[in-house]
Amino acid sequence: MNRELDMTVALFPGQGAYRPGTLKGLWERGDDAVRSTFEEVDAVAKDRLGRAVSPTVFQPSPPSPATLLETAPDILQLAVFTASVATHRLLAERGARASVHVGHSLGEIAALTCAGAWDLADAAAVLCERISVVREHDRSDGKMLALGCGRGRAEQVVALIGHPDLVLAVDNSANQSVLSGPADLIDTAAAIAGRIGITATQLRSPHPFHNPLLGQARRRLTERIASFTSRPLEVPVYSPILGRFYRDGDDLAELLALHLVTPVEFGTSISALHAAGARVFVETGAGRVLTALVEQSLPGAHVVAPLAGRDDDEGLTRAAGSLRPALSGARPTAPPAAVTAEPEAAPGASGAPVTVDRADLAAQVRALYAEAMEYPEEVFTDDVLLEADLGVDSVKQTELLSRLGDRFGLGVPPAGLRVADYDTFGKVVDFVAAGAADGAFAGSAAVR
Repeated sequence: MNRELDMTVALFPGQGAYRPGTLKGLWERGDDAVRSTFEEVDAVAKDRLGRAVSPTVFQPSPPSPATLLETAPDILQLAVFTASVATHRLLAERGARASVHVGHSLGEIAALTCAGAWDLADAAAVLCERISVVREHDRSDGKMLALGCGRGRAEQVVALIGHPDLVLAVDNSANQSVLSGPADLIDTAAAIAGRIGITATQLRSPHPFHNPLLGQARRRLTERIASFTSRPLEVPVYSPILGRFYRDGDDLAELLALHLVTPVEFGTSISALHAAGARVFVETGAGRVLTALVEQSLPGAHVVAPLAGRDDDEGLTRAAGSLRPALSGARPTAPPAAVTAEPEAAPGASGAPVTVDRADLAAQVRALYAEAMEYPEEVFTDDVLLEADLGVDSVKQTELLSRLGDRFGLGVPPAGLRVADYDTFGKVVDFVAAGAADGAFAGSAAVR
């Protein structure tokens, strides 16, 4: 996918997005999209897990998130998924359709489903299998802990404890990271965070997701969902876990199982999508968990959260109205300001000439790309085509160029820089070499 992007992004939240009473009014009035979505998921859940979703979440006094986590964690996950699918259908009925889907953790199943990967019954069955497998194979007594800090400080907390089972599971923004690990290590991390002035909040999660502790569950899940046949996507889906768009022909069983043990790079993904043209972000589910994170990463971003108020129907109608101009190709009424960064001091900034050893530089860039793409280093030859040969799409290339800028102190990329101009690995190395030789780049525009 090598194109300039001007897109509206639908954000599909994960487990923390449950809000008591969400869509209850529409359910009680017999709204067809809400009724049909929940009833279809109910049938699958009752068959596979022995319990339906709607009798719990639409009862006269819906349970709190804490109550659901304690009494029915399976229903909690299904409720988040079903609400997201119903929200997508409700927005579509009102004429609002996103150009790209992004799921956060569990939300990737909803993002793929709404993009046409499976019909709803199969998607619900995939989620039920995920729930069952993790419940059967997780013996870690693990927890997840949100820290009010960015990745760097969170990694320092992890390093202080120094245990392989405690990992950085989610990088949400410069102000929020999530750790995952056994309960005793999570408690220790919370205590350390408190002593150094970092807020720590235990998440409502029945398992330590995005952690190698779930390795056995990952292997079993791959086997259990391998029989579900997926279809070509009707809408591009970007994965903050894979760091790329899903591609037709991907083994979704393998990739969805990989989610259990692989961290979520949400903040990095949102920044990369914005740099590639994303301008509108809509929360396709309950509350405003993800749009709040977008605002942390991109102050002034145009965000829409239709189910964050008291009147769901009014929120959906208002959201659809505000999205139509963006979807028709127009910019939002008040587009976000350009994201800029102060250039760091770079070699050559004093005006002295800098000699660049291209072979050494190529080796460093090759190592970075190999690690990010999980390819062997030897595939990164000068003439290899990054997208055509290796599947490095424009958003991933934007992210990688930004990482190179940070690594080599290149500062802000020059105005008018086009990712498409650097289609081979050799051109990328030459780009970095030129920047290193000239000192920090001049310019104020983000990579396009």
